[in-house]
Amino acid sequence: MANRIVLNTISYHGKGAIEEIPGEISRRSLKKALVCSDPDLVKFHVTKKVTDVLDAAGIPWELYSEIKPNPTIRNVQDGVEAFKASGADCIVAIGGGSSMDAAKGIGVIVENPEFADVRSLEGVADTKSHAVFTIAVPTTAGTAAEVTINYVITDPERRRKFVCVDTNDIPEVAVVDPDMMASMPAGLTASTGMDALTHAIEGYTTKAAWEIPDMFHLEAIRLISENLREAVREAKAGEYGEGREAMALAQYIAGMGFSNVGLGIAHSIAHTLGANYDTPHGVACAMMLPLVMEYNAPCTGERLRAVAKAMGVEGTDGMDIEEARRAACEAVAKLGEDVGIPKVVDALKEEDLSRLADDALADACCPGNPRDATKSEVIELYRKIMK
Repeated sequence: MANRIVLNTISYHGKGAIEEIPGEISRRSLKKALVCSDPDLVKFHVTKKVTDVLDAAGIPWELYSEIKPNPTIRNVQDGVEAFKASGADCIVAIGGGSSMDAAKGIGVIVENPEFADVRSLEGVADTKSHAVFTIAVPTTAGTAAEVTINYVITDPERRRKFVCVDTNDIPEVAVVDPDMMASMPAGLTASTGMDALTHAIEGYTTKAAWEIPDMFHLEAIRLISENLREAVREAKAGEYGEGREAMALAQYIAGMGFSNVGLGIAHSIAHTLGANYDTPHGVACAMMLPLVMEYNAPCTGERLRAVAKAMGVEGTDGMDIEEARRAACEAVAKLGEDVGIPKVVDALKEEDLSRLADDALADACCPGNPRDATKSEVIELYRKIMK
C-alpha cells in the first residue's frame, strides 16, 4: 500500500509572517475575505493584527466570529450562511483549533453543498471539490489545524464530538507567525503545548507510522521537551522569547506528521471529555497521554525508547525495553506536572463511563491506536482520571 503525505501548498514561518497574507490573496485575483475568528480574539485585538494588514493592502473583509471554543454544528452552518451573504471568495481563519476547524467545515460545505448536513462530514467524507481557498493563521501553539486534514465538530444534541478527515479541507496557505501567539496565557501555553506533544507521540506510535512522519514526530518531541517549560515560564512572566517561538514551530512540525498517519485513543478519550464536560482539549490530552502510553507500551516495540531519547532521558540505550518504555511514560508525566496540568476531571462520574467508552471507541482516532482496546479497558483508563 502506498503511503501518502498531504501538506499546505505554501507555509510561512517567523515574526512578521502575516505580512505575506495580502500577496497570497492578490496573486490569485481574489477580491474579499471572510475572516473567521472567535469573540475573545476579537475583543483582545488579536484578530485586528491581521485585519489591519488586510486594510493596509486594500483587501475588503467581513468578520464571522460567533465560534465557540468547541465549534458546533450550528457554528459551521451559520458560517456557511455568513460566507454566502458576505460575497467573499476566500477565507482567512485566525485562531486556535476552534476557529480553524469551523473554517474548514465552512469552506468544505460551500464548495460541496451536498454535505450541508454537517454530520455527513464525519469520518472520511467523499467530497469532490477542495474547500474555499483558505489562509490559516494559528494563535496557539498546539493544535496544528493549519496543516492538518482533520477537524473536529461538536454535536451538542448528542453530546459528542466527531472527527472529519478530508484531504480537501487543508488550508492552501498556513501563516505561523509567533507574534500572533504572544498573548497566550500560561495555562493555555501549557495545555496547547501538551496537545502538540500528544500529536507527536500518538502519531509516532500509531499503526500507520512510517519513515517521513517519524522524522517530523521525533523532532517535534525534542523541541517540545526542550522548550515547553520555558514557554510557560515566559508566559507567566509576560515575556516572549525563544521558548514560545520554538513551540510555534514544534506544533506545526507535529501537525505535518500526525495529519498523515492518524492518532490514538488519548485523543478519542479527550474528545469525549470535551464534549461532555467542556474539558479543554489540550488538558484532556495531557492527562490521558502518559496513561495511554503505559497501556499501549506492549504494542510499541522500540518506539517508546526513541520517545524517551528525544525527550532527553539519559541512558536510554542501556535500558531494557521495559525500563525504556517506563522512562518515556515518566518523562511525559513529569513534563505535564511541571507545566501545571491537572490529573483529574472533577465532573467525571462512574455512571457516565459506559457511554463515554462507547463514544471513544467509535471516534475516528481510535483505529490508529497501536493496541486494540476493549470497552472495559477504556473504562479503566477513564477511572484513572476520576476524582
